[in-house]
Amino acid sequence: MHPIWSGVIGFGLVNIPVRLYSPAKEEVLDLDFLHKKDNSPVRYARICKKEEKEIEWKDVVRGFETKRGYVVLTKEDFEKADARKTKAIDIMHFADASEIDSIYYDKPYYLEPEPKARKAYLLLREALRKTGKVAVATFVLRTRENLAVIKPDGNALVLNQLRFAHEMQTPEDLDLPPKDAEISKKELGIALELIDRGTEKFKPSAHKDLYIKQLEKIIDRKSRGMKTVKHGKEPEPTKVSDLMAALEKSLRESHRAKAR
Repeated sequence: MHPIWSGVIGFGLVNIPVRLYSPAKEEVLDLDFLHKKDNSPVRYARICKKEEKEIEWKDVVRGFETKRGYVVLTKEDFEKADARKTKAIDIMHFADASEIDSIYYDKPYYLEPEPKARKAYLLLREALRKTGKVAVATFVLRTRENLAVIKPDGNALVLNQLRFAHEMQTPEDLDLPPKDAEISKKELGIALELIDRGTEKFKPSAHKDLYIKQLEKIIDRKSRGMKTVKHGKEPEPTKVSDLMAALEKSLRESHRAKAR
């Protein structure tokens, strides 16, 4: 893994030098865009609107449009905006993890201490573990300030980037059934039993991306000039009149699965 950021964790007056790593390793098919006419690869170009010609990445800068024209911002300008924020994960306060709704979670990162900061890193990790708390912090990454929580995970400290409350949209405009909507006790009882029978310990390693494997099979068959086969069947919404029958059938199948 390669670090994507380095700086310090501000724990009171203690600064803990760390490196930030992304744990995500996306498994995706490397699909190219092609010209439908002749299957020629399509590439994206950086075209200067004034000169109408392509320019190289080294000649690209970032700027903000004002009434007096564009203002170009350099790496140094971003650091000058707040020299500490660009190099620090500042712990604002501590909280119970249960207080933070999962809807706010965005991206996880691993935090690795610099060699000289191992003791301070260990101290923060074990203090969080003992108290069962998470550290609520802010940090700047890719030109914007982010909210985050830090928590221990095994021997690592994990920083979970959060979304700010003002970035979230509420479901008020959605057509949702109200809390006091009518539902029969029998239907609810079967639904509760289904959940109870289907409850098991979550094991991340037990879940795989099976869809991508099917796509790879289709690609292989098409590359050989063979016909492709449709897998699965499109689901049909359950009618209100069929709800009880579908619940009871689900429960019977759950019983049979448990028996096996």
